[in-house]
Amino acid sequence: MNKDYEKLMRCYESFRGKISFRPRVAIVLGSGLGNFADTIKTEAELSYGEIEGFPVSTVPGHAGKFIFGYVGEVPVVCMKGRVHYYEGYPIGDVVLPARLMKMMGAEILFLTNASGGVNADFRAGDLMMITDHISSFVPNPLIGENIEELGTRFPDMSTVYDKELQEILKKTAAENGIPLKEGVYVQFTGPSFESPAEIRMTRMIGGDAVGMSTVVEAIAANHMGMRICGISCVCNLAAGMTENPLTHAEVQEAADKAEPLFTKLVAESVKKF
Repeated sequence: MNKDYEKLMRCYESFRGKISFRPRVAIVLGSGLGNFADTIKTEAELSYGEIEGFPVSTVPGHAGKFIFGYVGEVPVVCMKGRVHYYEGYPIGDVVLPARLMKMMGAEILFLTNASGGVNADFRAGDLMMITDHISSFVPNPLIGENIEELGTRFPDMSTVYDKELQEILKKTAAENGIPLKEGVYVQFTGPSFESPAEIRMTRMIGGDAVGMSTVVEAIAANHMGMRICGISCVCNLAAGMTENPLTHAEVQEAADKAEPLFTKLVAESVKKF
């Protein structure tokens, strides 16, 4: 048996021994966006450390637990904190949570993150709906023996971010007076922030925002047939866009300021899924 699939099944069996809740929507909360979890009518919680073999986040601002409950009448599982490739985990571990939430029953994956703005029209605190991504700078999580139980060897990537879900996000933003940018998200490995030259390259290849997560999760979820949407909170302008050096504290501060609009957008959108 494929080692990643074997580990996934161990995690699933460990989860099933503790939680019987079946979600329809899975939500991943990025840096500084964890307060959204407070809006969920919680039925159960499960710390990552309670799941056998599950990778545990080491990043400040990532609580490290699953929350099960309802947003409106929609059953959801919410990841409060994710793991990143730069923490030293193999890429199979980084996407294991997304795969596990699909096995829990989730049909939709709603990804969020904190990012650096590359588009000159963006400002710190903007929310960007992800319309596409560039994954060329991180290992593809599907490299190696294909896990036939999860999906096909060569999955199509033409519409990773579901068009109908994007329309719901845009409509919800308009109804609630929430400015919503759109753009292409580029994942780098981290943990160092990108250099000014890398940001210039990112602009040239069509990127609007950069970060250290999300894309590999989207690839793995797409492989399993999930419908995917994503919102990126632009927490700073990327290297070379301003004279200021970049810090994680700045990212956290901007995410905190954007949090009320983010929470409103995610909550009201999920109710329509």
